[in-house]
Amino acid sequence: MTVPYALLGLLEDSTRHGYDLKQAYDRHFGGTRPLRVGHVYRILAQLVRDGHIVEAGTQPGAGPDRKQYAITEAGVTDLARWLAEPEEPQPQLHAVLFVKVELALMSGRPAGEYLDAQRDRHLARMRELTTARRGAGPHGALLADYQLFHLEADLRWIEHAAGRLDTLRAAS
Repeated sequence: MTVPYALLGLLEDSTRHGYDLKQAYDRHFGGTRPLRVGHVYRILAQLVRDGHIVEAGTQPGAGPDRKQYAITEAGVTDLARWLAEPEEPQPQLHAVLFVKVELALMSGRPAGEYLDAQRDRHLARMRELTTARRGAGPHGALLADYQLFHLEADLRWIEHAAGRLDTLRAAS
């Protein structure tokens, strides 16, 4: 749901064509999950249909001319509304981590081994992000911080779950 609003925000300062929007999105928000070009064009079509953007001419390119898009008043209003609304905090009760531990406990499999392996994977990813953060600009560093803080929260939960395995096994 955030991608359409991100594209609206990227259009707020100037008109852009689809591939330029994809590159700007990837640079600012893509992190490890860049946007697919086809997805960008589907969203642009929806935004045009909903009256949030309009086609604003074409730009010559190496291939066919590129459609330029501009945000409309309705798009600016909707973007402003969305930015002003706080998000509902939603604990991820069915995160894969939780489900795997529960299933391991239910089936009598070694949940502790899974938690140990997951801890190692989290720590390795944190090291990668910390290294990447050192060479990143301000926006890249902010994204790395966001990812690091989420991994840190997962690690706290992993430690908590590991410390309660005996109690959890007895309750299963």
